[in-house]
Amino acid sequence: MSGCGAAKVRQCIEQSGRFSKVEWEAPAIVLDVSPFGESDALAVVLTEAHGRHRGLVRGGSGRRGGAVWQQGNILAVRWLARLADQLGAFTAELAHPTAALALEDPLRLAVLVAACAVAAGALPEREPHPRAFHALMRLIARLPDTEAALTELVRWEVALLAELGYGLDLSRCAVTGAAEGLAFVSPKSGRAVTAKGAEGWEHRLLRLPPFLLNPEAPAQAADWRDGLKLTGHFLARDAFGSHHQPLPAARISLYDRIAALAAANSPTPPHSANPSREP
Repeated sequence: MSGCGAAKVRQCIEQSGRFSKVEWEAPAIVLDVSPFGESDALAVVLTEAHGRHRGLVRGGSGRRGGAVWQQGNILAVRWLARLADQLGAFTAELAHPTAALALEDPLRLAVLVAACAVAAGALPEREPHPRAFHALMRLIARLPDTEAALTELVRWEVALLAELGYGLDLSRCAVTGAAEGLAFVSPKSGRAVTAKGAEGWEHRLLRLPPFLLNPEAPAQAADWRDGLKLTGHFLARDAFGSHHQPLPAARISLYDRIAALAAANSPTPPHSANPSREP
């Protein structure tokens, strides 16, 4: 953004001190940060009560602020503006350096960045979604175990779809009505299908990884691949597609990484779903 534009935003915020102010304080997860001017930044955070929220961070891209304002970090945030509908400004203290800890493992970092990018793009601004907030907190808590974090990421995306009104129906088969033996999901309706009900249609359906039905089920690369493909399809079509936006590059990159890992572990190539028809 031009220096003139940045100066106007700063001027508006500085002038806010002359009027009544609107402010709040809350724990927050940093979803996105972009440079603004020479040393400031525009940040997007997620809180329990205030949802996805944007604000200006003075010094946010400088040496000290840059270490705090990183994707995935958990902060104690204060937001201040003259009016509720203004951009406002953030100040914060670091509560948990998630980003720095994730740097130890490239795959772990990819999971964190993908989750933050999906949340930043899919959740509506300033609309509370406490379940999505707490689920993302649980995902961050599981990051030290990369395999558990991958499983949690897919579960979080399923929960996010439901939170946004695009929930999958994994309760029973769309064809037979059976609640056991569910193995696929229709790419059109989002309803589960058993292996028996899918006979002859397997190549047109999305595989349903067992860990989405059974919390105790083990998971490996092929399961994470199938899970990410499943949630990615509905995120791209509904959560992002409804706003004419593509799935975030970080999320696509994570899927490609897991698909390559699954291919390296198995000689059997993954099937491709064709959403043109369904049972």
